[in-house]
Amino acid sequence: MRWTLLVDSPRPGWENMALDSALLDAAAGEGGMFLRLYRWEPHCLSFGRHEPALERYDAERIRALTLDCVRRPTGGRAVWHARELTYAVAAPLALFGGLQPAYATIHQVLAAALGALGARALLAPRPAVSQGPGAGPCFAASVGGEVLIEGKKVVGSAQLRREQSFLQHGSLLLEDDQALVRSLARMPDTAAGADAPLSRLLRRPVEFDEAAAAVIAAATAAWGVPERPRQPPPEILAAAARHAEGFRSPRWTWQR
Repeated sequence: MRWTLLVDSPRPGWENMALDSALLDAAAGEGGMFLRLYRWEPHCLSFGRHEPALERYDAERIRALTLDCVRRPTGGRAVWHARELTYAVAAPLALFGGLQPAYATIHQVLAAALGALGARALLAPRPAVSQGPGAGPCFAASVGGEVLIEGKKVVGSAQLRREQSFLQHGSLLLEDDQALVRSLARMPDTAAGADAPLSRLLRRPVEFDEAAAAVIAAATAAWGVPERPRQPPPEILAAAARHAEGFRSPRWTWQR
């Protein structure tokens, strides 16, 4: 199998999650290998699969602000998806040697891409005590291995394993930080300033296309990903349609 590179049009949260789930289907069923880069329209608040969102966040205020919301198929904690680059990797685990090596390897590729953009990116050390899904927003604290610039978290990722394949997707902050997520928390958040967008750290604007080109170049060098991207093919769109109803359901989004 060869890698498939997808650079997608902006889509709503439910459709983005349905497409990433379809990529995992193809990886688990056929051994497919995918790198997808995409955006969110409208901007969207996503919750981790097991996150206690009703307990942690003010649902009434979220509705009053008419924020689009979705629950991801992967773990982790809440993320505000606005002006960012989101990536998804779906592939057989054997390609990376397991979930933890995959997490580190993918973040190393992203760190190399950030280096090409002019940033000195490092991977965060693993903390002595792990954070649970109720501990706050994704960018509020490090679980180890995230991409940091000047001590600020610029990439947050989450994973899902299915048999011998996996999905990992995550956000590279370009223009917006996670202040909105903190403002929606029911309890005061002491992690203000733990994250920062790339444009602020580099002191220049970094748009999606420039960041995508850097990620593609780094992935091509590391994994042999094709340099020429495509839109999701019909078979992936058809598979995504089978997941769509679940991700559109408020019952799924606000299940806990």
